[in-house]
Amino acid sequence: MLDINLLNTFVALAQHKHFGKAANALHMTQPNVSLHLKQLEQLTRIKLIERSPFQLTLAGERLLETSKRTLLELQTCQADLNAINDLKIGTLTIAVSDIISRLLLIRPFQKFKAEYPGIDLTLLNTTSSQASGLVKSAQADLGFVIAKEQPKGSLYFTKLQQLSWCALGDGFVMQRLDSDKKNEIKGAEIDGEFTLILLGHDTRTRDFIDEGLPSLNLPNYRVMEVGSVDAQIDWAEAGFGVAIIPEFAISTKPNLNTKVTPLMDFCNTSLGYIVRQNQVLSKATKQLLGWVDDEITLLQKRDKKNGEM
Repeated sequence: MLDINLLNTFVALAQHKHFGKAANALHMTQPNVSLHLKQLEQLTRIKLIERSPFQLTLAGERLLETSKRTLLELQTCQADLNAINDLKIGTLTIAVSDIISRLLLIRPFQKFKAEYPGIDLTLLNTTSSQASGLVKSAQADLGFVIAKEQPKGSLYFTKLQQLSWCALGDGFVMQRLDSDKKNEIKGAEIDGEFTLILLGHDTRTRDFIDEGLPSLNLPNYRVMEVGSVDAQIDWAEAGFGVAIIPEFAISTKPNLNTKVTPLMDFCNTSLGYIVRQNQVLSKATKQLLGWVDDEITLLQKRDKKNGEM
């Protein structure tokens, strides 16, 4: 019978292709990584890795495929067993972007810590795409994401709120006017290059934005890419262009100076959470999701009240 710890070391070694890097990732010493490989090769009675240059043998490639699948199944099983037991001591790991966590999770987390003081809440600051991967691999119990449709494969998405989008930046309405209307506006500054401030292409949100941009009928424009929604807002506030962002992002910024233009029917996306298909949710996790739902209701009531003022 192969030892799970040896397989875990082997997978890390195969991924990093370096004994020292694998040791750092596993919080082990390099000699112990070498020892684990030696023990695994003795158990399997076959060479798994060539050292100079580093590469997996054919047997190593076969074992890696099975090991990754086996370790994932075990990790997923352990997460489900913890949920079934309704443990009051442990860790609940959530993958979420910084802007969503600050908007939705602070007050629910305060309630959670009061109700479940023995459970540590761990946040992984990620994009929606990264959150999906972390939940799929059982490295996160829950992920809050922006999505357009039910993901394919082993994940399940539950919608919490339909998203509205807006353009943050002065001059956006002017750019959308046709040329005749622009000429009618005395003294309008319509010359110069129009800049959109968008998230980078490594985010799923950018994919959604790119799909919706043609509906805005904008003139030729250049794109300035930044790494976060907060950065989009800061650059737009500084006058460098127009940021296309979810409306909920500006609710955490009460003192904006630039114009906010709602984008009706811009992009059909939703804010929600993802779990693995058939994942068992603990009582504590269900309670947390209930508090998040309450938080969304409060935010919607506040936004409606502000809109009526």
